[in-house]
Amino acid sequence: MPFRKACGPQLTNSPTVIVMVGLPARGKTYISKKLTRYLNWIGVPTKVFNVGEYRREAVKHYSSYDFFRPDNEEAMKVRKQCALHALRDVKLYLSEEGGQIAVFDATNTTRDRRAMILHFAKENGFKVFFIESICNDPNVVATNIMEVKLSSPDYRDCNSADAMDDFMKRISCYQSSYQPLDPDNSDKELSLIKVIDVGRRYLVNKVQDHIQSRIVYYLMNIHVQPRTIYLCRHGESEFNLKGKIGGDSGLSSRGKKFSIALKRFVQEQNLKDLKVWTSQLKRTIQTAEALDLPYEQWKALNEIDAGVCEELTYDEIKEKHPEEFALRDQDKYYYRYPSGESYQDLVQRLEPVIMELERQENVLVVCHQAVMRCLLAYFLDKSAEEMPYLKCPLHTVLKLTPVAYGCRVESIFLNIEAVNTHRDKPEFPGPFRRCVFKLMRMMRTMKQTRAALYFCQKEDQTSVDAKKGPNALMRRNSVTPLASPEPTKKPRINSFEEHVAAAASAAHPTCMPQEAPAQLPGQNLNISHEQS
Repeated sequence: MPFRKACGPQLTNSPTVIVMVGLPARGKTYISKKLTRYLNWIGVPTKVFNVGEYRREAVKHYSSYDFFRPDNEEAMKVRKQCALHALRDVKLYLSEEGGQIAVFDATNTTRDRRAMILHFAKENGFKVFFIESICNDPNVVATNIMEVKLSSPDYRDCNSADAMDDFMKRISCYQSSYQPLDPDNSDKELSLIKVIDVGRRYLVNKVQDHIQSRIVYYLMNIHVQPRTIYLCRHGESEFNLKGKIGGDSGLSSRGKKFSIALKRFVQEQNLKDLKVWTSQLKRTIQTAEALDLPYEQWKALNEIDAGVCEELTYDEIKEKHPEEFALRDQDKYYYRYPSGESYQDLVQRLEPVIMELERQENVLVVCHQAVMRCLLAYFLDKSAEEMPYLKCPLHTVLKLTPVAYGCRVESIFLNIEAVNTHRDKPEFPGPFRRCVFKLMRMMRTMKQTRAALYFCQKEDQTSVDAKKGPNALMRRNSVTPLASPEPTKKPRINSFEEHVAAAASAAHPTCMPQEAPAQLPGQNLNISHEQS
């Protein structure tokens, strides 16, 4: 399922086919699935086409490694037809279904097979990027076979020893005809990256565009070492108790109890070299202070910016900004608060956090509801539609353990009660939904008229451009640009004196966030807050 709508902004001028290359049990499918999850998360519709699945569909019963022998002509014909079938589906996905990147997951170990794929891409106007995984460490290969391959449908009714023996012989069938990519000679015009020994070394050749450079950067940051990532929200805040969103309030009495319970939980985990990350907002800092551990503040982890709606309850938003309230329920992922952010904006802001999480081992991230939803959506491969409604309750730790092709999640409630800040996705009956959208369009038209009159009165018509007036009002979201005056956003700190006072109240001087830059005329400070 594409992560975002095909009508959104395009990050590639033409679709790209990523072609995996390498012997069996070299992590090609692991890379394919992980890379696809990342690309979908950042908003590039991507899908994996695993030729092995096409082969299992064509050949219902797998007998032995003999099927993969290069001198088995009948089997070779079947395998080629499976590859062609997968390529037809690649074409359909990229040409008609709104996809931007297709990952062709197969061994592709011969130059003939790769030439066929290049010819297919040229005929259809697709770019091609090769990812070759090379691993000569027998321990890594054996571990990969034990963890992934023995649970394959090919070996459903086979004991482990026989399955291991058969798979090793299958690898030998490919080794006899394996022709690695050669960027120094025959493949010097190809765009590619060679991942050697699970990230010990990389070789990159002729990167064509921005998206390929992002793929290379991502692949150079991931690792397969065992580790655990813990996600939790700050302790319950004073604004949580009042039902307000945004602001920079401190912890409630129950929130302080949670921070102490979190300390006990972390000690029980007995983790070596645990890193603790927080946002730069007071409630996460107060939660981390109780841990008696060094922690690092990330501005990128600040809560979603609610703009003019900060420090309001949902009832107050519904009363003061009824159109905004309705529009956010219509499309919560793309909706952008006036003078604030959307979930899509938040995903882009959190990309460096994801990159650093992929580089690290054991990490505890103390963050906020919308931020936690975005991070969780990455690890659990959730869609844009699902992301804003993921349940991330207060006083609960989510323990994430990466596994072969995904992530195992465990929810741990620390037995400190807290308010429920979750809002379920609204369910509109068909006729009522159409009525609401019609009313919203009428309100938008009225606002366009008022905005046009405002500009006509304000402009002195001293230039030709001024006489032309402004562009038509457009919906504030993450896809269309803003073309109407935004309401003034209330600053969190009203004066320099208040800012100094707030900074002085921090419990640990060495862990204080950097001072926010002064606001210039016409500039909106992009400070993020708690929002469901």
